Amino acid sequence: MRGVFLILTCCCLGTGLAACDITTREAAIVAPANPAGGDPIQEPTDVKYFPSDEPVRLGLEHFNRGDYGLAQRYFKDAVEKSPRDVTAWVGLAASYDRLRRFDLADQAYAQAVRLGGETVQILNDQGYSLMLRGDLSGARRKFMRARAMDPGNPVIANNIELLNGSRKFIERPPNNQP
Repeated sequence: MRGVFLILTCCCLGTGLAACDITTREAAIVAPANPAGGDPIQEPTDVKYFPSDEPVRLGLEHFNRGDYGLAQRYFKDAVEKSPRDVTAWVGLAASYDRLRRFDLADQAYAQAVRLGGETVQILNDQGYSLMLRGDLSGARRKFMRARAMDPGNPVIANNIELLNGSRKFIERPPNNQP
């Protein structure tokens, strides 16, 4: 009889302790009311997710180093995570330009224009893209539109000077002499 009493006592104590454990865990989750009036605990559904700028930061870092393939990967990741990020689209387009993937660059510039309009930076970058392709007249039109929007911009002035130099110093192989 004594053994049965011991077993029942252990079961009762175990149940009681288990109940205390559950109560302790629930108490840890539910915080007391905030005296300031608001609920101090934020529910997971209330938290908004803001994508990290890490892919854009890494894209810019690699682009500035001349690692255009890596820059393209990071900018592509950035536009997939944040499809409305104009900076990421412009970075992707510029990376495609340096990789000579002008078809993809045009698509990325078009998306950037849809999202942010024709900004000075986008017009300047499109002009540079056209200059890389050898479309000097198209590049001049883009640069002039950018300069009309921001007449004192030194980057645009430098690109126009570079374009003018390209027109003056067209090199042809010696065997193509008339």
